[in-house]
Amino acid sequence: GVAGSGFAAVAPARGRVSRVVLLGPCHRVPVRGLALPGADALATPLGLVAVDAAASGLDHVVTRPDVHAQEHSLEVQLPFLQRVLPDAAVVPLAVGDASPEEVASVLDALWGGPETLVVISSDLSHYHPYARARALDAATLDRIVALDGPLAHTQACGATPIDGLLLVAARRGLTPVVLDACNSGDTAGDRDQVVGYAAVGFYEGVPS
Repeated sequence: GVAGSGFAAVAPARGRVSRVVLLGPCHRVPVRGLALPGADALATPLGLVAVDAAASGLDHVVTRPDVHAQEHSLEVQLPFLQRVLPDAAVVPLAVGDASPEEVASVLDALWGGPETLVVISSDLSHYHPYARARALDAATLDRIVALDGPLAHTQACGATPIDGLLLVAARRGLTPVVLDACNSGDTAGDRDQVVGYAAVGFYEGVPS
């Protein structure tokens, strides 16, 4: 539901966005830098998503199909993109051992204009009791809204790509807005150990 809130904010860009730069953390296979899958398309039950090769050859970017083979951080976003932006190609980058500055340099190289959307895939805190998680995640979101990086991976598993975006957002004068937030205790399961989620939009200027 939280991801849906984020993609609903993107829906008006249908027909204008032709490329989605999609970054998420590596969970299973370590890699230095940012990894492309080396594929022409990615498959989901909704069909194929074309892969844009724009990142190939950039500094800090490697091609590693093994990094993507069992990685979920990018694939969970694809069905939303297929519904909201069905004609857009993706630049799927699994972020491993990289600095925020290296991620920012790749984002700057791919930034483009209104035809390009950047999506960072992450969740927030993991396996704290409900009230503690709410407090931790609220503090993390305050940091994101203030463009105050770097975050730790205990705050967000996708801290490295988020931190890279925060650098770019600060340089480009983007305005972050929290669109939705909750944790798994609000949706399913018990509240003894929860996982936090949020959707944050980054806008040029002040959103209406």
